[in-house]
Amino acid sequence: MNQSRYIIGIDLGTTNCVVSYIDNTSSDKVPKILPIPQITQAGVVGNKDTLPSYIYIPTESELTQGGLSLPWDEQVKYVTGIYAMERGAQVPNRLISSSKSWLCHPNIDKTKPILPWNAADDSIKISPVYAASALLKHIKMAWNSQFPDNLLEVQDVFITVPASFDTVARELTVTAAKVAGIIDHILLEEPTSAFYAWLASIGDSWRNNAVLGDIIIVIDIGGGTSDFSLIEVAQEKGDLILNRIAIGEHLLLGGDNMDITLAYALNAKFIKKGIKLTSSQMLELIHNCRSAKEKLLSNPDIKSLPVTVLGTGRSVIGGSIQSTLEYSEIEEIILNGFFPNCNIGDMPAEKSASGFKELGLHYAGDPAITKHISKFLTRHAAPNTKFIRPTKVLFNGGVTKSKAICNRIMEILNSWLTPEIAAHIIGNDPDKAVAIGASYYGLVKNGQGIRIRGGTARTYYIGIETSMPAVPGMTPPIKALTVASFGMEEGTDIKIKGQQFGLVVGENAVFRFLSSTVRKADTTGTILEDWVDEEITEHDPLEVTLTAENITSGTIVPVTLHSFLTEIGILELWAETIDGKYKWKLEFNLRKE
Repeated sequence: MNQSRYIIGIDLGTTNCVVSYIDNTSSDKVPKILPIPQITQAGVVGNKDTLPSYIYIPTESELTQGGLSLPWDEQVKYVTGIYAMERGAQVPNRLISSSKSWLCHPNIDKTKPILPWNAADDSIKISPVYAASALLKHIKMAWNSQFPDNLLEVQDVFITVPASFDTVARELTVTAAKVAGIIDHILLEEPTSAFYAWLASIGDSWRNNAVLGDIIIVIDIGGGTSDFSLIEVAQEKGDLILNRIAIGEHLLLGGDNMDITLAYALNAKFIKKGIKLTSSQMLELIHNCRSAKEKLLSNPDIKSLPVTVLGTGRSVIGGSIQSTLEYSEIEEIILNGFFPNCNIGDMPAEKSASGFKELGLHYAGDPAITKHISKFLTRHAAPNTKFIRPTKVLFNGGVTKSKAICNRIMEILNSWLTPEIAAHIIGNDPDKAVAIGASYYGLVKNGQGIRIRGGTARTYYIGIETSMPAVPGMTPPIKALTVASFGMEEGTDIKIKGQQFGLVVGENAVFRFLSSTVRKADTTGTILEDWVDEEITEHDPLEVTLTAENITSGTIVPVTLHSFLTEIGILELWAETIDGKYKWKLEFNLRKE
């Protein structure tokens, strides 16, 4: 990536998108927020610091009536932003929300038109990848309309993703950006980006706010996910440095779950009044609870807000029904339901799997975020210790704008620690930190600022089939060959020396791919013959036929292996014949074409 005039950080959020930028020609290098033009109501375009991550599919009559134009598009096909969120709350079966969460769904083809999920089969639908690209395209055009001489697609662009996004979801995000016309870009993990925002705000004085041995936990609770990361303050040649040492598993648990819970609480009030809501009205109630929740959490001076649902009669106003959401209700429902008191070592409850279930988003089985934090700290404990002990906390994500929620988390976290090492909070702007940190990271890539050393947040393995006699009804077991160790830096190319493997050429073969967030000591080339299932996750296998001229189909060719981790965090595994004549590349994007 060549240095351009602007460094652009894009927070492609589950609930909101934010864009930050730095002018390389400016002396102060202070990140700024891009105002994003968007339709706020029919016929009205306004600039906002955030672009709500909602997409509304207008009806034919709405398109005919007009009023859905942007400065760069006289007639939009899909509406994104504020109007999409508000209009979609009234017509929820034409609204796409939380589309980013679908990118990591294990059981659907993310390139097929499946959203809105609850819409009728004959409705217009788009794919999760296209939904992400629609948001990115809006951002690109918003930038280009304001900086026509410095188009976004030729700037240094950094797009954030959850740290827990697997290889598939990362690759799909790359695809979405390319569909939007953003070809040259780099992915950055959201918790790390939030930490970079803190570094950007205090500069070199961070060393006055951190001491050797500090363990900083980043707790990022957004609209669709909860993400945890650990950053350690270490020392190298007498200087303090920052190392990311752990990330959590992908957790579909956040503001969306809270909105649903609040909606059901209000629905109980309607039931007491003898009012039964339809499924469409429930969807509308969920979206309206989200709006009320965000307003109440961002302004504690507001004690209550009305929540209205349109009736099913012809009269919109006369047929509407209304309830009230109290700030005290939000604290009670959310604090006790999602942040209950627990002990360190308490694990989230495992939900029994039903024989049949909808193919919707795979939300976490236990809503207790505090128990998921307990699990995270316990899983990453050093040998002979019960859990890893954070000394500082950096909150991020819209949910953490609530002081009550942050205070509850701190109370529980410090109850696990001794008073001598009680953790305390370091500050950030939960709405804008990820975007700001992404643009600051661009400075770091250019040799300025403080870098967080991290590399890959997992250890990666490839399955090697064991050589053994055929046994009826038994599949040969596999060994796990470490092809990328924890912390392997992007751009690194490592040869696995002293080992040869047999590669099947010319016929369909299955390559099994595994990873671990907890086995951090496995170095590249290490072979595991046995492991604990909880420590290693197996991903969808990659089926491919590798061919070469003058090699007979089905031949097993001796090869050596080397791994390359790209700038976007995608692992490439290269197999090369001993004489160097043939070379094959495996990319673990796993996406079905």
